Amino acid sequence: MGAVKTKRMPRAVREQQMLDAAVQIFGQRGYMAASMDEIAELAGVSKPLVYLYLNSKEDLFTACIRREATALVEAVRAGVRRDLPADRQLWEGLGAFFAHTARNPDAWAVLHLQARTHGEPFAAEVAAMREEIVAFVTQLILAAAREAHRDPDLPEREVAGLAEALVGAAESLAAWANATPGVTARQAAATMMNFAWAGLGDLMAGRPWSPPEERAGTQAE
Repeated sequence: MGAVKTKRMPRAVREQQMLDAAVQIFGQRGYMAASMDEIAELAGVSKPLVYLYLNSKEDLFTACIRREATALVEAVRAGVRRDLPADRQLWEGLGAFFAHTARNPDAWAVLHLQARTHGEPFAAEVAAMREEIVAFVTQLILAAAREAHRDPDLPEREVAGLAEALVGAAESLAAWANATPGVTARQAAATMMNFAWAGLGDLMAGRPWSPPEERAGTQAE
């Protein structure tokens, strides 16, 4: 009898299998502690094959960052229906964000913790992803603000800082939610809405908070 031939796995599928293993190891052990041996073993391949496909530990880590960043951005965009009111759009976008980070805690650890602390090339990859999400949130808030104020020419700079603050708070809350047993993605999104929308809602209604006037002889830092 002839030898049984096994079906060869396509390169793209094998590579995703390696990235899955790498994200898990990097996310749980950290970039410095992770070893290519561990990643190869978890992926069910030889270490030379990992190097053949992805060249080096640095290239493998970069590939993980790019894949997970793309997946996160796509999840947030897909979660928002633009025909809904402004608060519902923000709610659905936040829901998609927290649901994705909850389903993929290792990937979020790679993006939020590991990539930012292990060198400029890695941090730059995450910064590009963050800029895309901030730009998307800026447009959501801007559209709502223009509608609320009946001013189609309201400058983007009026809401750009709000989008930065909102994304930064959501990132920190996602890290906390993933590390806190019992906190669901829906609860995290609701917390974020309660934190953000009270202020945004007043802003949309033309009731922005203003700092107190400076006393004579004092100067803002």
